[in-house]
Amino acid sequence: MATGLKGIKTVRDFELEGKVVFLRLDLNVPMENGKITDENRIKASLPTIQYCMEKGAKLVMASHLGRPKSKDDKEFSLEPVAKRLQELLSAEVILVEEPDSDAPKHLLQSLKKNQLILLENVRFEEGETKDSIEFAQKIANYSDIYINDAFGASHRAHATIHALPSVMKDKGIGFLIEKEINMLDSLLQNPKRPYLAVMGGAKVSDKIAVIERLMDIVDGFIIGGAMAYTFLKAMGHPVGKSLVENDKLKYAKEMIERIEARDKTILLPVDHVVTKSITDTAGARTTKDVVIGEDELGVDIGPQTTRAYATALHEAGTIFWNGPMGIFETEAFSKGTFGVAKAIAESNATKIVGGGDSAAAAEVSGYADKMTHISTGGGASLEYLQGDKLPGLEILRSKR
Repeated sequence: MATGLKGIKTVRDFELEGKVVFLRLDLNVPMENGKITDENRIKASLPTIQYCMEKGAKLVMASHLGRPKSKDDKEFSLEPVAKRLQELLSAEVILVEEPDSDAPKHLLQSLKKNQLILLENVRFEEGETKDSIEFAQKIANYSDIYINDAFGASHRAHATIHALPSVMKDKGIGFLIEKEINMLDSLLQNPKRPYLAVMGGAKVSDKIAVIERLMDIVDGFIIGGAMAYTFLKAMGHPVGKSLVENDKLKYAKEMIERIEARDKTILLPVDHVVTKSITDTAGARTTKDVVIGEDELGVDIGPQTTRAYATALHEAGTIFWNGPMGIFETEAFSKGTFGVAKAIAESNATKIVGGGDSAAAAEVSGYADKMTHISTGGGASLEYLQGDKLPGLEILRSKR
C-alpha cells in the first residue's frame, strides 16, 4: 500500500505569522527565447504562496530551471519567472542573484508585507545537485520553516529538496504536493471500476515498473505510441521499420500472457498511420489492418483503433493516462493522441494524467480542463506509482 502522506505535516500545521518560510517550488517551466511557453507549474504553485502571504509569513522561494552547466548559462535564469509571479501575485518579487550568499538574510530584515524573495536558479550552485549540507545550512540559518511544494523535483536528492529539510526542525509540504499524492494514491487504493491504464510513449522499458505495479490493480491496459510495436512484434505481427525494443520482446509476450491469465484486458492497435520517414507527412497513409509494410514505420494509431479505445474509455470509472499514442507534435500524426484525449475528457471517470508528454498532449489537444488532475511531475509521478520512495517526501516524514 502507498504510505502516502502519513507522518508528513502540511503548511496548515504551522503558525506562519512573522516566520521566515523557505518554499521550494517547481518553477521549471519550458522557455523559448526568454519567454515562458507554458506557465502551468507557476500557476500550480500559487495556492501555497498565497496562503503563506495571507498568514503573514516572510517568504523565500526557490526553484531550479533546466540543467545549467554553470552560472553563466543565463538562458536558465529565473528572471522571466520572477516577472510573471510578480504579475500573478500583485506583489514585488525580489530576485536574489546569489542563492549561496548572505543577501537573503539581509533582505529579510527589512522585507515589507508585499515583498517576496525568489532565489536565482538553485542549480547555478554546485552544491544543489550534490545534496550539499553546507549550502543547505546557509539557507537554514535564516529560515524558520521549510515547505516543499516541488513535486516534480521530489524524486531527486538535491540540497533544497533533501539536505535542507534534514537540518531543519519545522518542515512540511504545500498544497500542490498534498493534492498530487492524494490523487496518485487514488490510483493505487480503492479506484472506481473499471480502471483502465492508457500507456503510450516510446519505450516499454520506461514503463515496466509501473506496468508491474498496476497489473494487479487495473482492469485493463490500453497501449499506444511506439511501445505498442514491441508488443505487436512479440505477437508476430509485421511492424516494418517501426521503433521496437528487441531486448524487450520476451517481456512483452510474457506480459500479455500474464494480463490475460488474470482475466484482464490489453488493447493493442488494430490499424496505424504509417509513413516512410517521420519527416514525410505528405506520404503518410492509414493501414487497413494491423500489418505495417516493410519500408514503413508506424507514427500514430489508426481510426479503427482510436474508436475501439474510445469505446472502452467511455465505460471506465478510473483512467490513468501516461504517454501519447503517436508523434502528436506533428499535426499529421496527432489524431490518435487527440482522439484518445477527447475520449478521456468525455468520460465520467476519475481521469488522472501522468505529467510529461501526456500533460503536454492534454494541453495541446484542448482538453486539459476536463481532466480531474494533471500531474506536474512526469518522473516523480511514475516513480511514486511504481512504489519508489521519493527522497523529498521521505525526509519530511516523522519517524515516531
